[in-house]
Amino acid sequence: MPTMAFQQPSTWPRSATDSHDPYKYQLGFGNHHVTEAVPGALPPHGTNIPQKGRYGLYAEHLNGTPFISGRNTVANVWMYRGKPAAAHHPLLRQVGESYNPLESCFLPTNSNVAFTPLSFTWGPLRSKYSSSSTTKPKATFIQGLRTIGGHGDATLKEGLAVHQYEFNLDMDREAFVNHDGELLVVPHQGALDIKTELGSLLVKPGFVVVLPAGIRFSVQIVRAVGDQPSEIKATGYALEVFGTRYALPDLGVLGANGLAHDRDFEYPVARFDLDTDDDSSPFCVTVKISGRLFSYTQPHTSFDVVAWHGRYAPYRYDLSRFCHLTANTDQLDPTSYCVLTAPSKWPGVSLVDFCIFGDKWAVSKDTLRIPYYHRNMATELCGVIRGQYKGSVRPLEAGGLSFEQSYMPHGETYEAHKQASEATNDPMKLEGSLFFMFNVSSHLALTRWAMEEHPDIRRERPGIWASMQNHFLLHLKDANISLPDGNGLQTLTPPKSPDGHTLINTDS
Repeated sequence: MPTMAFQQPSTWPRSATDSHDPYKYQLGFGNHHVTEAVPGALPPHGTNIPQKGRYGLYAEHLNGTPFISGRNTVANVWMYRGKPAAAHHPLLRQVGESYNPLESCFLPTNSNVAFTPLSFTWGPLRSKYSSSSTTKPKATFIQGLRTIGGHGDATLKEGLAVHQYEFNLDMDREAFVNHDGELLVVPHQGALDIKTELGSLLVKPGFVVVLPAGIRFSVQIVRAVGDQPSEIKATGYALEVFGTRYALPDLGVLGANGLAHDRDFEYPVARFDLDTDDDSSPFCVTVKISGRLFSYTQPHTSFDVVAWHGRYAPYRYDLSRFCHLTANTDQLDPTSYCVLTAPSKWPGVSLVDFCIFGDKWAVSKDTLRIPYYHRNMATELCGVIRGQYKGSVRPLEAGGLSFEQSYMPHGETYEAHKQASEATNDPMKLEGSLFFMFNVSSHLALTRWAMEEHPDIRRERPGIWASMQNHFLLHLKDANISLPDGNGLQTLTPPKSPDGHTLINTDS
């Protein structure tokens, strides 16, 4: 698209981990950021709505929180743009098979979702779309989204939705705006060039990006030298929260440092497109509300914000900057690896936690280092961004996703448990892999698509627990000796077969 893009010179450093990033960023989680692509585009201090905007710009306000909110939670942004977002043609409901079904209601009354105690594992969404094929469909980021499951309802402003995505087509003269909730995008394959009203962000696998509700954005795939058309696609995950926003977890006894640092979150600087005479095609805006898609067209780009200031803005985070914790004994809970959390309406209780597991040292002594057998009130969804999954139960690979419903028991196989029980616990560097967990503080409903139509459903292998042994039966003699005499306790005896023979030898 022959547009003209402008970006102010800036002293902000480029990402230290990506010298090829063409964009610059402002630093600091939740800061009130101030940026202008043309000097003087912002109004003078003390006013947000000048009678006449500099350079003829329109002032537009986006409020991301209720008017009456605590100062520590209120979030809004003032934009100064070429044309206001209200200047568009009438909305139309989108229909047709080219758009994937999305869900935002996960109540039992919705027949398209169901609560199940069964475990599920899904493989990556692969090869559904081919850029070089004329017979296979092409899809943009919007069309490539598929809802796996969720909780609550977007209209109740409480809950969340989990999606996978696969797409191979750039959004050209098109923008997407999500009215249902804030979107956390976790790329697995393909670097994303995300253009928003407030500026652009480069988001590679190993990064995450948060896109607030109400912010218009478009997604393109970053092409690498030598890429073949059939190889150009992007896959990944998205976690959408309703009625709340992502926040940094409290550090508590950790004090000032640990986990994700405020300064490592990067926000875009003002950068705008200017329509030229060649841009004769209409610009389309797709709106998602209550899981349904609507669209409207307008004769101008949505990315015409010349300056802005506020706290309500998209941001990215490089997961390699996360400060992992370790323990000398036992294991830390998964929330000890929490990057972002979304609070629920229950005081002190999160709706969902986004946790990552990257390179770190394992140093615990006399401790079972594999996941122990456990049952949680939280639902666990695990995914692999890169590397090899080393769990023994789930057939999970990079790009896939696994699901364990709340309160359902899970852990490693008997063989893995036995090996870990006998292993020498020397210090070990765990590296080369990057995993994540969506730790959901509730039951999660799965969509029919996830349970029946996903192209790669991997159910739990039959008989996987058949080899599990009760080692206590081998130690009944020691247990009998340790019991006090004369206290009325029933004496432990070895189990016998129906013909009365002892099944095990307690003298062994």
